[in-house]
Order: sequence, then structure tokens, then C-alpha cells
Amino acid sequence: MVKDTYAIEGMTCASCAQSIERNVKKLKGVQEVSVNLATEKMNIAYDSHMLSENDIEKAVADAGYKALKNMTNQEFEIEGMTCASCAQTIEKSVAKINGVSKVSVNLATEKMNVSYDQDIVSTNELLNVVEGAGYKAIPATALPSKDQLGEKRQAHIKELWTRFIWSAVFTIPLLYIAMGPMLPFGGLPLPNFLDPTHHTITFAVTQLILTFPVIYLGRSFYTVGYKALFKGHPNMDSLIAIGTTAALLQGIVMTVLLATGRVVVHHGHPDLYFESAAVILVLITLGKYLEAVSKGKTSEAIKKLMGLAPKTARVIRDGQEVEISIEEVVTGDILVVRPGEKIPVDGVIVDGSSSVDESMITGESLPVEKKIEDTVVGASINKNGSFRFKATKVGKDTTLSQIIKLVEEAQGSKAPIAKLADKVSGIFVPIVMGIAVLSGLAWFFLGQESWVFALTITISVLVIACPCALGLATPTAIMVGTGKGAENGVLIKSGDALEEAQKIQTVIFDKTGTITKGKPVVTDIIHYNEYSDDEVLLLAASVETGSEHPLGEAIVEGAKERNLPLKNMKEFQAIPGHGIQGKIEEQLVCLGNRKWMLENQIDLLDAQEISDRLASEGKTPMYLAVDDKLVGIVAVADTIKETSVAAIEKLHRMGIQVAMITGDNKRTAEAIAKQVGIDRVFSEVLPEDKAMEVKKLQNEGMYVAMVGDGINDAPALAQANVGIAIGSGTDVAIESADIVLMRGDLMDVPTAIELSRETIKNIKQNLFWAFAYNTIGIPIAMGVLHLFGGPLLNPMFAGAAMSLSSVSVLLNALRLKGFKPK
Repeated sequence: MVKDTYAIEGMTCASCAQSIERNVKKLKGVQEVSVNLATEKMNIAYDSHMLSENDIEKAVADAGYKALKNMTNQEFEIEGMTCASCAQTIEKSVAKINGVSKVSVNLATEKMNVSYDQDIVSTNELLNVVEGAGYKAIPATALPSKDQLGEKRQAHIKELWTRFIWSAVFTIPLLYIAMGPMLPFGGLPLPNFLDPTHHTITFAVTQLILTFPVIYLGRSFYTVGYKALFKGHPNMDSLIAIGTTAALLQGIVMTVLLATGRVVVHHGHPDLYFESAAVILVLITLGKYLEAVSKGKTSEAIKKLMGLAPKTARVIRDGQEVEISIEEVVTGDILVVRPGEKIPVDGVIVDGSSSVDESMITGESLPVEKKIEDTVVGASINKNGSFRFKATKVGKDTTLSQIIKLVEEAQGSKAPIAKLADKVSGIFVPIVMGIAVLSGLAWFFLGQESWVFALTITISVLVIACPCALGLATPTAIMVGTGKGAENGVLIKSGDALEEAQKIQTVIFDKTGTITKGKPVVTDIIHYNEYSDDEVLLLAASVETGSEHPLGEAIVEGAKERNLPLKNMKEFQAIPGHGIQGKIEEQLVCLGNRKWMLENQIDLLDAQEISDRLASEGKTPMYLAVDDKLVGIVAVADTIKETSVAAIEKLHRMGIQVAMITGDNKRTAEAIAKQVGIDRVFSEVLPEDKAMEVKKLQNEGMYVAMVGDGINDAPALAQANVGIAIGSGTDVAIESADIVLMRGDLMDVPTAIELSRETIKNIKQNLFWAFAYNTIGIPIAMGVLHLFGGPLLNPMFAGAAMSLSSVSVLLNALRLKGFKPK
């Protein structure tokens, strides 16, 4: 028997996965097959003597999809990217490799995710292709530690700041010399030896000398820009390099002409443009510095999560308590935790008790009481007791690690809204270069302007047109949005989920464990014939000790809470469709439904009316009789969560319809729905049919979110446009869902939708300003205003505008950090 895993392409919903499973199961020799929509993978166990890989691939193809064997996903850190066109270049280059299924490059996170066939493509081939495109890829396995990455990022920020300061040191006197005499009211004074009319050569050479250090400090723009240009993939650095080189060459040529006497300045000053080249480089370096600082702030959520994990753990080894690094803890270790300490890893308490602050993981502010056999979560804080626990999850398997992984994956993903920006930025740079050249030529030949004027136009267009803002518009907002979600206990798995959530029109809640607590409790006790409430509950609990039914367990638990000593029972008997009975102190005690009471001719007094009322409230009433005499009614119900009503009211205020789906009978379901304000009820629905009910709503044209516990609701979660799983803090890897609510609090459902709306709104604002900036900026740089008597855009101002466009997009994205649920 062989076990294989295939990557599946083309799936869009749960029915796709079911269709593939049905087709493959028909093959002779298949023992087991499962298709996971979330991971887009198929696991199959089959007899290789009866079945070939081609047969499996054909069966999947017949269902309308594609199966790829030995597919792996790998993450790479990319060095050298400066704009969106860089990311596009890498994506296009890697996508051409035979065997690569998917590739996504994120400018904001500077990472590349690739899905490829290991039998066809090697890691080295991927690295070589990226290098061939002019960049450097580092496999995730070879990446430095998180601390080292942080140090590397800080070093980069410091290097940019140093470069800016030193560039400014040379540029400020250069700008004074070049532009000072041009200012109104006589201009700024210059030493006599720098007079542009009488000492023209000194004036020009001094500027050239001051310009060279700035060019050297900004040499990376030229090495990266020209390398990308010569490889046929021009990027933002190419635009800067060409523009400033043109300005520099114009200045050098003019200096030579002045030195040879071919150009003589009788008044004013020569057109050198050295200051334009230097100022452009200084302003863009400043923009890069501000951009790097802002990018660092977008990933603060990840840094905070990483900072939660303790560095060491206290473990029992050979009967001794020893302190070791967190990396050395293994599953099965017994760990000791004292008051005030962080819990190192996930585990189960084996000795002691305490209250634990899990707010940093779940967002729940109140400490949770923990006792033997309760689970504890790594990175949560032990408050006031000491205990020992057994490690069950360590390293990358801990809850904290899974949360970090989910947030990182979400921050590295792309939202569908980014496709337009990607397409534009992919062709943007070569188009801009063409526009710049054509504009200069048009002014020179058609406008009869000087070659200096035409060059000014060309440089301005090259410098002002930068696709950086377009490339940063979406990923930065997604990074901040998903990070903010994690801070609020809402884990959004991808950019797709973040975008889709804002479209939701209808939310379907599973009842048990979602709207309700999922744990039945005794809600009402009615007594008759001189029996007290405690006596009724004691007898009911005593007879239920022999039952394993959840309602019976609730009655027994209710008696324990009142510290009622249960009585011994004998001759226990369960009567299907009626109830249970047994003998307690030689009295026959029966607990069951109305039908059984009537069959035994027991007088129900006014109990039937009370029972009907309790049932109408969504409770399950049970009659208790002793020796053919009614002594009480015990009602049990799965109580509603404290926040259910408030959450549903908030969804209504947001204009969202709310539905409930349950396997309960219609009467009980409608009673619960009435209490919490549900609009539509789907009752008596089997777990396997929940997905069909979701589909019916979708067929009505509704955009549907399904909220469930992620276990028996998995098909419905996958079928919905957005699947939202109620997590408990230790179940964050629910694969069927798009969004995981760590606290299990329904108030987080409207929070997730609010966050989605705010993030997409922010992205649209970013894209609008990025497009508007280029739509307005390029024509101005081309001299459109000058045609109508307006000013001509100086290349220096073009450089400033270009830098500010990227920074403004990042600052707008950072506004999301102030998001708070309304």
C-alpha cells in the first residue's frame, strides 16, 4: 500500500473537493482518499500494483481539476527589490519555470512563496532564476533568526539615515551655490570666486565636486537600476538612475563647453543641473528611510507575538528541577511553573492549580482558573499558584507558533484587489520611459524649445513616475489589518479572506457551541407534593448517575454544584423514547417525558402547562415521579452565551441578515432564535446537510459567512464565501475556516467584518492616491501646465513628490493601527 500527497489546482468550494473524492474513490485499488479545500491537497492510500499515478491524475482531471504530485511550498526572502515592478519581474521569471505551480512576491514583506514540483524543479534553479532577474533569494531554511532579521532591518534603516545625512551635507551647499543667486530680491550672497558671471568655470567645477560624493553615496540606485535595465526589466531605480545620470551628464557637458569657451555666460548663470541630480538622490534616500521605518511599524504585531514566548523553561529531569532553553523542551517533559512566570509551552496540568492570564493569546481579559487535567497555553502568564504540567506541544506546534505562522502567511498573501495594481506596475516603468523620451523629443522638435528644456522634461517625467506607491498600497494595509486582527483575537488567514469579509450580507451561526455555550445546564426546578427543589434535583441526579446522556450529565453536575450527596440506585433501566428509572431506598424513581407519565397514569396536575412554557423557551423539561406520584419537573437547556444577543444586534446595525442552523427540532430552534433576535432559522438539519443550506442562501444571491466550531461544521465552513471558526485558543489551525476567532466570543464576528471593511477602505484610498498621483504628476512633468502659461516642474520637486507618494501610502496604512471595534 502506497501513501501519496497531491496538490490540487482549480478548487473553489467544498463541492469541488467532494467531486474529486468521488471520482478517485471509484478507482480500483484506492483504500482511502481525502481532499482538503483549505490546503488544496489530496492524500491518498492505494495499491500501486493495481493503480498508477497516471490513473489518479486522470481521475482528478475527469472531475475538472489538476493533480500535481510531489508539490512543495517554500518561502524565500528576497533582497534588492525597490518597487512593485521588481516584484512583478521576479514573479514572471519564476512562473516561467516548468514545474512551478504558483508564485507570489510581496513587496511589503520582501518575501516570495513558491509552489513547485520537487521532481522537476530544484531550489538552486529557483535561486538562479531570481538572481538572473537581478535579485537575491534566500531559502527560508537558510534565513537568519527573527532577532537577526530585526537587527538586519535596523541596520538597513541606520544605513539609509547615515546615507541621507552625508548626502545632505554635500547637497545643502551645492543647492545654495546653484540656486542662491536665482532667488528674488538680489538672491543670496556668494563669495566672489564663485560668481557665475566672472568665475563661471569655478562655479561649475565646485558644483561638480560637491555632486560626486552624493552620486557615490547613492550608487546603489545606479548598480541596481542599470543592471535591471540591461536585463530588460527596468524598475524604479532605473528611472532614478537614468534621470539623475541625464542631469549629471548635462552638467558635465555644459562644464566642458564652458571650459573650452564654446559657451560664454554674460549674465545670469549656466544651466548645469548638478543640484537637481543631488537633490533628487537626497530626497529619494529620505523617502526610502521613511518607507523602511514605516514598513517596520506595519509588522509590529508579529514582533509583539514573538516577544511573548519565554526564553527558558524549568523542567524535571532525572528527578531534578533544571532550567533549560525553550528549544530543548520535548513533548512529554514535566515542567514547573511558579506564580508570575510565563508558561513555556502548551500542555496539561498534572499537579497543582492556579489562575492563568491568557489575554495575550485569546484577548480574554479575565484570568482562567486551571486545575489538574486542564490545558495550558504557552506564553500565557501564571498568576497566583504553582503547578506542574506535561508538555503536549512544543516548538512550531505550540498555539503561539501557529498564531505567528497564520499571521505571517496572511501578511504575505495578496488580496484580489491587488491584481489591478500588479498589472499596472508590471508594465508601468517601460511605458514611463517611453513617455519621458517622447515628451522631451516633442518639446525639442515640435515645441522648438532648447535641448536643455527638453532634457528637463525628460528628467522630470522619469523621476516623478514611480510605481512604489502602487506596489505598497495593498500589502501594507493587509499587514497592518491582519496584525490588528491578531491583537483583537481575530486570526485572518489570507488577504482573500480579509477582502471577502467586507462583502458579507448574511451570517449563519451554528447553534450549539456557537450561539449557545454547548454545555447543557439545569435551568429550572419545579417541585410538587411537599418535595423541595433540592430533593427533586437530588433524586433526578441519583437516577441519572447510570446514564451517559448529556442532559443527564447536566443534572448530575447541577446536584454537585449544590453539594447534594447522591443516593445509591439499583435496578437502573433506560426506556427508549420514554426516559429512565431505578430504585432508590426501595422507591421507584422515574425521570422522563409526558408520554411516559400518561402511560403510567400519573396525575400531571398543572405540570403540563409549565412544561409547555419551558419548552417554548428552548428548554428540555423532564418529569420526575416517585412511586407513581409526580414530585417535580427538571428543565435542562444549553444556555445562550452572554455576548450572543449583543453580537447579533450589532450585525443588524451593520445591515447584515443573521440566520441560525441547528439539528434541534423546530420549536426549540425558534425559541432560541426569538431570544437572540435571529432573522431566519434552519432547524432539524443534519451535519452533512449544513453545506447544502449554505448553498441555498448563496443561490438566492447572498454573500454568506458561516460561523461554527470547525469540526462538524467543516463542510459548511468550506462552502461559505467566508468560513469563520470559533476557536478556543488551542485550536487555531482549523483548516476549513478563513477566519479563526480565538476567544470564541461572537462579538468578534462583527469585529472581523468591521476590520475587513476598514482595511479594504484603506486599500482603496491608497490605490486612489497612488493612481491619482501618477495621473496628475506625469502630465505636469510632461509640461502640460507650461503649454497654458503655467510653471514647469523642476526635477527636484518631482523627486520630492515621488518620495512623498510612497510615504503617504504607508502612513495612511498605519492609520489602521488605531482601529478599535465600535
